[in-house]
Amino acid sequence: MPNLLIELFSEEIPARMQGRASADLKKLVTDGLVEAGLTYASAGAFSTPRRLTLTVEGLLAASAPTREERRGPKVDAPEKAIEGFLRGAGVTREQCEERTDKKGTVLFAVIEKPGRPAAEIVAEVLENAVRTFPWPKSMRWGAGSLRWVRPLHSIICLLSDEGGSDVVPLDIDGIVAGRTTRGHRFMGSDAFEVTSFDDYAAKLKRAKVVLSAEEREATIWHDATNAAFAAGLEVVEDRGLLAEVAGLVEWPVVLMGQIGEDFLGLPPEVLQTSMKEHQKFFSVKNPATGRIEGFVTVANVEAADDGATILAGNNKVLSARLSDAKFFWENDLRVAKTQGLEAWTDRLSNVTFHNKLGSQKDRIERIAALSRELAPMVGAEADLADKAARVAKADLSSEMVYEFPELQGLMGRYYADAAGLPTEVAAAAQEHYSPLGPSDDVPTAPVSVAVALADKLDTLAGFWAIDEKPTGSKDPYALRRAALGVIRLVLVNGLALPLTDAFAKAFKAHGDEAPVDDLLSFFHDRLKVHLKGEGVRHDVIDAVLAMDGNDNLALVEARAKALSDALGTEDGANLVQGFKRANNILAQAEEKDGVEYSFGADVKFSETDEERALFKALDHADGRIKPAMQANDFAGAMAAMASLRAPIDAFFEAVQVNSDNQIVRRNRLNLLSRIRNTCLQVADLTRLDG
Repeated sequence: MPNLLIELFSEEIPARMQGRASADLKKLVTDGLVEAGLTYASAGAFSTPRRLTLTVEGLLAASAPTREERRGPKVDAPEKAIEGFLRGAGVTREQCEERTDKKGTVLFAVIEKPGRPAAEIVAEVLENAVRTFPWPKSMRWGAGSLRWVRPLHSIICLLSDEGGSDVVPLDIDGIVAGRTTRGHRFMGSDAFEVTSFDDYAAKLKRAKVVLSAEEREATIWHDATNAAFAAGLEVVEDRGLLAEVAGLVEWPVVLMGQIGEDFLGLPPEVLQTSMKEHQKFFSVKNPATGRIEGFVTVANVEAADDGATILAGNNKVLSARLSDAKFFWENDLRVAKTQGLEAWTDRLSNVTFHNKLGSQKDRIERIAALSRELAPMVGAEADLADKAARVAKADLSSEMVYEFPELQGLMGRYYADAAGLPTEVAAAAQEHYSPLGPSDDVPTAPVSVAVALADKLDTLAGFWAIDEKPTGSKDPYALRRAALGVIRLVLVNGLALPLTDAFAKAFKAHGDEAPVDDLLSFFHDRLKVHLKGEGVRHDVIDAVLAMDGNDNLALVEARAKALSDALGTEDGANLVQGFKRANNILAQAEEKDGVEYSFGADVKFSETDEERALFKALDHADGRIKPAMQANDFAGAMAAMASLRAPIDAFFEAVQVNSDNQIVRRNRLNLLSRIRNTCLQVADLTRLDG
């Protein structure tokens, strides 16, 4: 079985595109091969800044011949119908067989296709992959029509086995496939030929190219951490930056430098952001102080002076960047200390938030008013919450955040501290944006929680008020994320916060019409997604949401998890079946009789010990469930409900509900009603599957 080697060699591929591109190449080629009848044992994809590589092992030498029988119309069908069938099957009328069945004489086309050699199929599949490659952005060059992310220079397409290797005949817009490639742009040798993937990888390594992105990442991290450790420092971990830098070099050479003394007083986040965004440098910190004191850069070449010249050039550029950052920082501090953060907030009156929802300053006023109202519900001081909301977004007008938008909130905390504002206010400036995603930290400080809730609820209420809700997969204002943020704030902090009240307060600033129910339904959908992620079944969530108080998310979560735990026990699962049996019998009887059996069950009409035992069990369960539900002890309520499993099972085994004695029948139906009502105190079990 031959092995296939493909290399697409081009000018530099943007680092952010390499991982996806190598995966796309693998999928396009392997899917195409299998579809054409060539199976394989394994495949691996690789990328460097200048090449995409695919190796496919254990490929069939040729596709198997195929035979297909295709049924057509009757022989006396209209001529156009027959012509269409012949055209689709690719046969003539003479090549068809006539077969008679119970519906008449029908045309059959027998389509036989011989097997094809692997080289022919590979050439066809690879050309199609190259011409249809899904680059986010691509370009044309020269006079050709081929599009690629950057000019494509050469193609290796090689089939090899124990007997040797052969180039697959292929010409794509004048680029003829061969067995030749090149190594490192500066340190590599001249073009060289390869005979197999192993030969290719080994020769690339000698030509100063590390083919595997994972290997380049490991080398960078190992060398960087060792260099920092030798200096008594630590590299600040950044997996995203590591992957990006590994996509910028074919032969990583790690160099460590120091940050100038003038810049060591900048906040560490400012240093990190500036070095990462502008220079692609890793930050190096002093573990004793947390201060950023150095940087790691990754060169793509081994220099004769061990990188001294490269470091000198990098230091020169870095000093210019950090001088700008220092200027912004010092200017912003002066404003914060002398004018206060309100000076920046006032400027936001000229910044539009949304043409139907006013300016950022208008929004801040709404958030402040809402924060004051929510404060008592989350245990915060109303005045502090109001103050925090009024300055939380002030840093949007600062020079530092204008330059580095990703530092919003964090710089607000620094500036609030500099302005002498209370610690709670400074913390809220940073934390009120959180949580931004399902794994983001959730604020727990009461003032931060109040402002974070107000911020997100105002956003939701505003866009609901102007009917700009998410549709399908479109959510341009990230309203699903805002709703999930509210849900996590409520659940993590265990807030007994009725959402309908909170929504009503948020809608006050947006006119009289408040679609509270619609927004609550949206939240329920988000809550389902959240709870499913924690392993709670969808039907369990539905059973709990059908109960009163479904706008109290903390109670909904507690009920759902308690019900889920109860259903995980044998008693709980079997009880649900007993409940459903009782409910079904009761529903059928009520429909047939035209009456509701909802009260009047009396133990004196019992004829069996099992009936009397069920009356007693229901009395006992009711005595436990009601106080447990009032105390929000859902686990206790579920346990009391599950205790009914045995007496209900015994009742159905021993008793025929539809007795000939109408008094006994009515009493037993009313007893089933007691089962239904007792169980429905906990959750709407009718919504459970099964």
